[in-house]
Amino acid sequence: MSDKPQTIVNKMYQNDAFSQWLGIDIIEVGDGKCSCRLTVREEMTNGFGIAHGGITYALADSTLAFASNSTGRQSVSVETSISHLRPLSVGDIITATSECISDTYRIGVYVINIKDQNNQLVASFKGTVYKKSENWEID
Repeated sequence: MSDKPQTIVNKMYQNDAFSQWLGIDIIEVGDGKCSCRLTVREEMTNGFGIAHGGITYALADSTLAFASNSTGRQSVSVETSISHLRPLSVGDIITATSECISDTYRIGVYVINIKDQNNQLVASFKGTVYKKSENWEID
């Protein structure tokens, strides 16, 4: 199997200050798929003392970007949504795993499920991407 997907995602991550700031670890990359993980930190909590919904959203959004671009075509999100199913606390470790459910020449649709360290589903995200005509240039 080609290492092209990993090379593309590595290049993206090197220029992705936000994903780095969140502490996202990329744990698996394949052609059109990706899994990422992060640990909930104190500064990620809201006024209720639970993780802000933007944390799971951001993890899923980064996972979507890495998965959809890993095929070689530059892709950008055009529509996303998330359902938050369980609250998260400081120290929880969450993993987002992508699944491509539709892939055409210009549009890709992905579902990203986010699970905690106990393998419980905590959020479900759906993202649609537009695939540009430009390909990723990798060395």
